[in-house]
Amino acid sequence: MTTAPRTVRALICAAAVLMGLTAAPMPASAQPTAGPVLSAPHSDSFYTDPPDLASRANGDIIRSRPMPTPAGVMDVETWQLAFRSTNAQGRPITAVTTVLAPHNRAVDGPVLSYQQITNALGLRCSPSQALWTTESDVITRELPAYNAALANGWTMVIPDHLGPNSAYAVGPIGGRITLDGIRAVQRFEPLRLGAGPVALAGYSGGAIATGFAASYAADYAPELPIVGYAMGGTPANITRMALSLGSDTPHPAFGLAFAAAVALEREYPDRFPLSEYLNAEGVQLRQDISNACTAGILARGAGLSARMVTTGDGYLTDPRPTAVTDEISIEYQPGIPNAPVYEWHSPTDALIPLDSIDRTIGRYCSAGVPVTRGRVDTPDHITAAVLGLPGAIDWMSDRFAGEPAPSTC
Repeated sequence: MTTAPRTVRALICAAAVLMGLTAAPMPASAQPTAGPVLSAPHSDSFYTDPPDLASRANGDIIRSRPMPTPAGVMDVETWQLAFRSTNAQGRPITAVTTVLAPHNRAVDGPVLSYQQITNALGLRCSPSQALWTTESDVITRELPAYNAALANGWTMVIPDHLGPNSAYAVGPIGGRITLDGIRAVQRFEPLRLGAGPVALAGYSGGAIATGFAASYAADYAPELPIVGYAMGGTPANITRMALSLGSDTPHPAFGLAFAAAVALEREYPDRFPLSEYLNAEGVQLRQDISNACTAGILARGAGLSARMVTTGDGYLTDPRPTAVTDEISIEYQPGIPNAPVYEWHSPTDALIPLDSIDRTIGRYCSAGVPVTRGRVDTPDHITAAVLGLPGAIDWMSDRFAGEPAPSTC
């Protein structure tokens, strides 16, 4: 059987890195099968599109509702907002964000948009659902960040940045939803945060959405009073990240890798034709994980490899996958952040291409953006998220206080 080109393997194995796991690569390809398989829609009408969605402006609130406080979170007022945003193709969508507002917050006080690590194909796994269930252990790991921000009196905004198709690892939709979620919070009068300073933060998969928001903000949402972006463990180049992990052997994390490809076909059905290259086992795997969260994806894909779920050699001459993976890589985004940046990661993190982070930060520095780089002395990708948070919180606190941003450029 012919082995898939490196660019195709990059696409299929990218997702495991976003979770902090080593991914199996993707030999590929093809017998035509059915098109993209979407996740089951929400049964809750809160998430549905209004008839006039297209005529609304980005960030316009469609509906709102109070929510009970999630377990493990400090004393807050909790809301969910449905609002208008756009997908990776610029088409209107209904997006949702969850707001945790401390009762002691100041009028026009600080707002932190926190893009959570979300590795899933099922909509039930998004923060607006998983904060009230046991679907995501990632949320438990990120609770220290929530409570540190809330203790400072900051209002936390937690968007479902994968969007209505649960487009796992697709940064262009995540960046837009993040920015429009901030707009919605500013326009929601009960919160009284219309003029508050804003910071954005996220680690790993959450850093992808944060990084794209930073690239887009100057043109897409120039009115937002953003004071800083904190990004940790950033997979800045999806293609190169996956190439560094390439292998044709079965792997316990293969389910997450395969899930990234499923998500990319959902968001780019005409440009990323995964379905054309799946064999019967691949089609079944895709079906079985189409509504799964992290644990289910890992369990179903354990012990499989790309050779076992694909057939043919069509990907060897298909240029579309490379175009898509480059398009969802922060390193190749032309936009420059319109506020200072804090970046942290482990210098021995083997799961992300560190030189791609260096080139991305170097581009920001050359454009005059103040960048502070934090060092986290741990070899583990996920541990670096927790150990690096105090530095990020302190840095954002200074930005909210209006202090000049330092730079290690």
